[in-house]
Amino acid sequence: MNNESRREFLRKGSLVAAGLGLFSVSPQNIAFSKTGGDRFFKISLAEWSLHKTLFAGELTNMDFPGKAKNDFGIDAIEYVNQFFKDKAEDTAYLSELKQRCEDLGVTSVLIMIDGEGQLAELDKKKRKEAVENHYKWVDAAKFLGCHSIRVNAAGNGSFEEVQEAAIDGLGKLAKYGEKAGINIIVENHGGYSSNGNWLTAVMKEVNNPYCGTLPDFGNFCIKTTWENGNRKCLEEFDRYEGTRMLMPYAKGVSAKSYAFNEQGYETTMDYVKLLEIVKEAGYTGHVGIEFEGQMPEVEGIRATKKLLEMVGDKLS
Repeated sequence: MNNESRREFLRKGSLVAAGLGLFSVSPQNIAFSKTGGDRFFKISLAEWSLHKTLFAGELTNMDFPGKAKNDFGIDAIEYVNQFFKDKAEDTAYLSELKQRCEDLGVTSVLIMIDGEGQLAELDKKKRKEAVENHYKWVDAAKFLGCHSIRVNAAGNGSFEEVQEAAIDGLGKLAKYGEKAGINIIVENHGGYSSNGNWLTAVMKEVNNPYCGTLPDFGNFCIKTTWENGNRKCLEEFDRYEGTRMLMPYAKGVSAKSYAFNEQGYETTMDYVKLLEIVKEAGYTGHVGIEFEGQMPEVEGIRATKKLLEMVGDKLS
């Protein structure tokens, strides 16, 4: 594809998906399945659900596997590199962490990576540094038995400029991941990456089976501002359309949650509709609990797990 054709392709993105109608359901009108079969997905726990506890020093990354298994009955975990950021190349630390997981019967699913540079940085030298900064986390993920690292496709520039840079940065990192057998998966994590058209176009252009997505139910805000110390979303991509667009490339799913009603349903989004989209895509991997609400973290995690079990069982 020449430069002119590529620019036109990127400008259009994946607009064909925008015309797809969404299957609209709600907890009140869906005809739930009563087959009692196995749930179509597995549940994991994202470490960020406990970020307040971790930042307060009340829990360590090393103790996270035990917390997930013993307190919540969850045997699959998703790490956040912020909580062991200086341990990526510490073989002794990683060995102990891996042994704890094996002793507990806990699976390490992925590592969420932040703070290693922007993979869609327009400056080629800085972008190269960012790509190479992620190598150690690919290696750490492989050591721990993960299948992926979650990265951010961030950069400053125009829609097309950042998209071109993301294709280059992710493409190069995916080649390294391919050699290690580790997927490089991109979360819709604000900015251009929360635009379903932008990110699906990037995936198509990278065109590497080791580069995929991590659709997050809650992160579809494209533009934000701050008012009185609170973040306010100015522009949001439709979460249901966005999830549907990203699911064909998904190697993980993030079940973001904030608040719940008396029936146990999430009040800011339709979990039945979202999980229906996940099921329609043929996805059978882990759905990671990522609670970010105001109630105590332990309560939020349990409420999210209960909701996933309730809706997942009824849709299976």
